Order: sequence, then structure tokens, then C-alpha cells
Amino acid sequence: MITALLLVLQLGTPPVYDRVILGGQVMDPASNIDAVRNIGLSAGRIAVITTQAIQGRDTVDARGLVVTPGFIDLHAHGQTAETYRFYALDGVTTALELELGTSDVAAWYREREAGERINYGVSVGHIKVRMAVMDDSGTWMPVSDGAYRAASPAQIGEIAQRIEIGLREGAVSIGAGFPYTPAATRDELLAVFRVAATTKTPIHVHIRPGVAGLKDALALAGETGAALHVVHINSAALAETPVMLKMISDARAHGGEVTTEAYPYDAGMTEIQSATIQDTYEAAPDERLAELEWPRTGERLNRESFDRYSRTGGPVVVHTNTEQMVALAISSPLTIVASDAYWQNGTGHPRTTGTYARVLGRYVRETHALSLMDAIRKMTLMPAQRLSARVPAMNQKGRLSVGADADITIFDAATVLDRSTYREPSLPPVGIQHVIVNGVSVVANGLAVDGVAPGKAVRGGAPR
Repeated sequence: MITALLLVLQLGTPPVYDRVILGGQVMDPASNIDAVRNIGLSAGRIAVITTQAIQGRDTVDARGLVVTPGFIDLHAHGQTAETYRFYALDGVTTALELELGTSDVAAWYREREAGERINYGVSVGHIKVRMAVMDDSGTWMPVSDGAYRAASPAQIGEIAQRIEIGLREGAVSIGAGFPYTPAATRDELLAVFRVAATTKTPIHVHIRPGVAGLKDALALAGETGAALHVVHINSAALAETPVMLKMISDARAHGGEVTTEAYPYDAGMTEIQSATIQDTYEAAPDERLAELEWPRTGERLNRESFDRYSRTGGPVVVHTNTEQMVALAISSPLTIVASDAYWQNGTGHPRTTGTYARVLGRYVRETHALSLMDAIRKMTLMPAQRLSARVPAMNQKGRLSVGADADITIFDAATVLDRSTYREPSLPPVGIQHVIVNGVSVVANGLAVDGVAPGKAVRGGAPR
């Protein structure tokens, strides 16, 4: 008894962690660990990763499950309580709106400062800023002068100034979408890229379609020295995916800071009233219009229905890609996985609810297009690294290490799979068992936990 007492005095009482995750297959691409470990969490961070027995006030039994860093989505348009719940059920712990963005960064963060289910952040968006400067009448996307009128030199200066203000207010990046602002001149786009370069901020760009569109974006980045992130290369490139991936690889080999992303579906979605749809399909024959699906009814469009729905507005599915090109994009070592989640008034793309489970189920388990570790890397470490120069807090995300944020996803590799469809886009996936955000469970045993809001703002610039 005396010996035992001396041992306790020498070694101290074993710590009791806020929460422990026991017996899971821990997979961390930053350290390349792939082994059964126990993890202890304290004060919203990872306190220990060990083979030793540990105790916590709460326990997650992870035996037979994979434990990874929480998934980081760089391209999530829905930023509401409803969509944050969708994302969490798909394993996402941080969802960022970095393409469309916002024109008022301070107000955007104020709306969420009470806390959300998962971590959140936004870009200052050229599209949204241009809409404000040009007094566009649209709400979601530009439909009038924001799309179709050239900006004067004074207006270009105001656009650049507003983007700089948004960055000072903590925007994660600069967003842009060239097909949605066809009247923007090269001088205007150069002004935006110069802000990105001088502030050392990555610019996330929806390029114009095809090789020519990528050449334009690479030229703007090369001329200004800006860091370029090409969003959804799968839907921008279509059949030209191999060529455009090589262009990005070549640009990187020549010193360009260029990254890209992809989502695992062969159809896109956007607003039917947007310039990119109207300019492409306004005079198209019925055979071409049949590429478009009205998701609320499942009908493929013709001239009459296209004109009718163009008057009312709403999301439209765009069937222009192939599974072969999607698989090529997803499996490329260049691509980050990002959902391009899209949700409006109960209608949206299934990628909103199923992107990450689909990659794990279809492209890892079923087709072996990716190894499990490579898929996890694309969902966690790569997106964190893309942002870390602008957002120092991202150095504590996307990895499982002592001191890192306790953003953790736990799933069953044998069953994980998406279930959502274009007609039923809100169906949650299966196999995502537990999701922890800043140490707090937001998904437990495959079900969303109600009444929790541990998510924090992700902001650019110095930590706040």
C-alpha cells in the first residue's frame, strides 16, 4: 500500500480529459500516422494521442471506425443553420464560402457571431462587390448591370477599394466568378488580382469554361503575382480536364502558386437567371436545352420551359460532364475535395449533403480511384495548407496532433456512402458516425446533435 501511495505521489493522478476517443484507426496525413490510438481532448483541443489507456468525462467508442481530422470545405455556398447541419452530417467541421463570397464581410460575420454548428468563414467576393457598386437588381447572382455593364475607371477603383476593406475586416480570401460578370474588362480583373497580390491573399476563381478560360486566369495571376485557386476544375474543364490539369501542373512547376479543387458529381447547378446560363442557352436548340434539369420536377428543359423558368428564377441542374472526367479530376494529386454546396429554399444539389461520403464510398472503397489516406489528405490537410498563409489559424486544423483544434470526423470505412439525389437532395449519407467541432459533438452515432453551436469564425489575417 505504501509503495502504491508513493507511486501516485511521484507520478501524479492520471489526467481526466473532457472527452476521449478510444480504439479508433487514427489516420492523419500530416504525420502519416495510420494506427489504432486513443485521443484525449481538453478545452477544445487535442491533448494527447497515445496507445496508453486514458480516461475522460465523456467517451466515444471508435473501435472499428476511422478517426480523421474534420473535413474542410473551401466552397460551400449555403451558410445557414440548415446547411451547416447538412455539412456536419457529411463529416464537415469547417465550411467556407470562398467563391461567391460577400460584399460586406463585417456584417456577414456579425450575423453568425453567436456561434454555429460548425466553423465558418467567407471571402470578399468580386461578384457581390460588383453587384453593390453597379446597383445590380439581383439577390443571389447578378442579373442586370452587375453582369452586363462595363465599369468605369472610378467604379473599378471603388471595387478594388471595397475588396481591400473586406480583407481588413477578416475575409479569408478573394472570390471571383468570371462567367457571372461577363462585362468585367481585363483592366477590372487585373485590379482585383493586384489587390490579391499586394495583400498576399489567394483569389478563388470560377474561370470561364475550357482551356481559354484557364489561360486567362493563369495570365492574370502571372502578370500580378497573385496566388490563384481554380474552383471546381471538373465543371470548368469537362472533356478538357486532362489538358487543364496539366496546365495547372506546368504553372506550378514554373513557380506559380496555383491550386484547384473538384467535386464528385457529373452535373453542376446554378441559378437559371445567371449570366453563365443565359448567355449559354438563350438561343440554344431544344437538344442543347435538354442538358438542363429543373430539380423540383425532374423535367429536362425545352424552349418553352426554359423561358418560363427564366422568368421566375431558381436553381437548375446542368448535365454536361461525364463520370470518366469526374473520376480523373477527383483522383488527381492536384485537387482538393470541395463540395460547391448549393441550396436555395429547400432545393439544391446533392453535393450539399453527400460530397465527402461519396468520395469515401465510391472513389475509395468501390472504384479504388484513391487510397483512403489520399482522400483524407484532399479533405483535410490540403485545404488547410491552401489557406494557412492568409489564415494562421488553419495551421491548427486539418491535422490530428497535440495542440491542434479538436475538429474530428469518425466514420465507418466499410459503409460510408452518399444517399442524396437531384430529386431528394437533403438525404444525409450513411457511415459518418461522429463529428466533433472544437471538442463538442455535433453528430453522434450518425445523428445530428441538437442545441449545440461550437463552431467559430475562421478569419483572414492575424489571429483574433
